[in-house]
Amino acid sequence: MTFIVTESCIRCKYTDCVEVCPVDCFHEGPNFLVIDPEECIDCALCEPECPVEAIFAEDDLPDDQSEFIKLNEELSQQWPVIDSIKPAPDDADEWQAVTDKLKYLER
Repeated sequence: MTFIVTESCIRCKYTDCVEVCPVDCFHEGPNFLVIDPEECIDCALCEPECPVEAIFAEDDLPDDQSEFIKLNEELSQQWPVIDSIKPAPDDADEWQAVTDKLKYLER
C-alpha cells in the first residue's frame, strides 16, 4: 500500500506533509504535490499533516479519486523531490473549498 495525493492539493500545495516524510517521497510540480509509490514506506505521517485532507492511503482512496493513483506514479517520475516545507501559494486559502480542480493541474 502507498499513500496518494488527490485533487484537493491542486492549487493549494501546502507542504506540511513534506516536512514529516522520513524518506523524501514527495515530488513537486507547478501547483501540485505527488508521492512516489516506490519510495513511500506507508508510515502515514503525512496524512494528518495535510490541511486540505488531500492525502489518502491507497486502500481508503475515494472512488472518484482513483485516477490519482496513476497521476502520482507518473508525475513522481517527472518532477523533482521536495524535502522541506515551503510557503503555500498566495491564493491557496481561496482554493481549499474548490472542487473539480483536475482541469487546473499544471504539468
